[in-house]
Amino acid sequence: MSQNHIQGTLLGIPRTLAILDLSHNKFSGQLPALSNSSLAFFVDLSSNSFVGLLHHFICPYGGKEIEGLNVANNSLSGVIPNQCWEKYLSLEFLNLENNNLSGEIPRTLGFLSSLRSLNMCNNKLFGRLPSSLKNLTKLSILLLAKNKFVGRIPTWFGTKLSDLRILNLRSNNFHRNIARELCYVTSIQILDLAHNNLSGNIPRCFSNFAVLSGKEDTSTDRFIYVQYEDTDVLSSVSLVKNGREDIYSTILGLVLSMDLSSNNLSGYIPSELMALKALQTLNLSRNQLTGSIPKNFGDMKSLESFDVSFNHLFGELPVSLSSMSFLSSFNVSYNNFSGRVPTSTQLQSFNESSFFNNKLCGKPLTKTCAVVVPDANHKEETNVSHKVDWGLIISTVSEFIVGFWVVVTPLIVNNKWRTAYFGFMRELRYMVFDFTRKYWRTMFHK
Repeated sequence: MSQNHIQGTLLGIPRTLAILDLSHNKFSGQLPALSNSSLAFFVDLSSNSFVGLLHHFICPYGGKEIEGLNVANNSLSGVIPNQCWEKYLSLEFLNLENNNLSGEIPRTLGFLSSLRSLNMCNNKLFGRLPSSLKNLTKLSILLLAKNKFVGRIPTWFGTKLSDLRILNLRSNNFHRNIARELCYVTSIQILDLAHNNLSGNIPRCFSNFAVLSGKEDTSTDRFIYVQYEDTDVLSSVSLVKNGREDIYSTILGLVLSMDLSSNNLSGYIPSELMALKALQTLNLSRNQLTGSIPKNFGDMKSLESFDVSFNHLFGELPVSLSSMSFLSSFNVSYNNFSGRVPTSTQLQSFNESSFFNNKLCGKPLTKTCAVVVPDANHKEETNVSHKVDWGLIISTVSEFIVGFWVVVTPLIVNNKWRTAYFGFMRELRYMVFDFTRKYWRTMFHK
């Protein structure tokens, strides 16, 4: 009976119902209690106007078969109960998104060993993530965005939750560097760590992500959690792409994105990141990144959206940008790039705002690139200086040969001239020797 305009309060849930879907209606009041003997497999009361505590809904339950609970998009308040979760050993799908829940995540959620999707986005939860969550080893989706969580992103995300496909920690207060252990989550498809206080370098080992690099195929089936006869219960996820938040459900398994924007990340953009050839969206904007865009950027053939605005990047835009065919969103504004914008159908179709506050020129910018025309006289002088003057060489060699034989020939032919020549040379040697000896004696006495 979902997606109607049914109003009023819901007094109870019949014990014999296996599936109950009253989502997207106008129910109000408190959530009904799940009876102690309920046979429910899946209960969806999302997108209504329910108020009150979650405790009254889940704690009366005494069964062991329930696999899905969805109470997202209501006005529930109070803390998430610390008791009762040990009864939900078969629970695979839990959605508490978009409520007014507060307090810390209870450690007892670690009892939900069958859980594959946990969504607690957009509440008022705070504190550090309890280490007991590392017992949720079957998790494929973990969504904790828009809360007030603090501390470092746990290293056990990589070592214990290695089956994660979607990790969204957006808009919290996580700090310090991104742990290298996160690289062990090789099947990740959507990684959103934007709007935190993360620092340090972007890990080079992100190239280990097998799905994003195209080494492992995506599968929509991995996001189906509860199936009854011909009905698939699919997880829906709010994702921010190109500054716009949308709900993804049926095509969720086809989305491949990474968002590290609005942090304090520093250092270069690692060239290893270019190995993510299946990645569709990459947002590194509003950080402290330096250096240039890697020359092999064009290897990311599937990229549709790229944003590195508001950083400290410099150098020329890589020529390999020209080979990218799917770019529909591009932003390198507010950096220190220089030179000509590479020529391609995609790049020239973007608005000039995509390149603002740089030293770039060429289309689509109004600033044209200066054309350097070499001076004609300088070019002529340069060409002349590089020519070989064979006439001068031949003339010099000829003069040397003639002069040599003019002097040597008389000495060979005439004995009198030869005797006089060598006598003169002997006397000259004696004169030089005497002069040198007298000079050094004078210098010594001084």
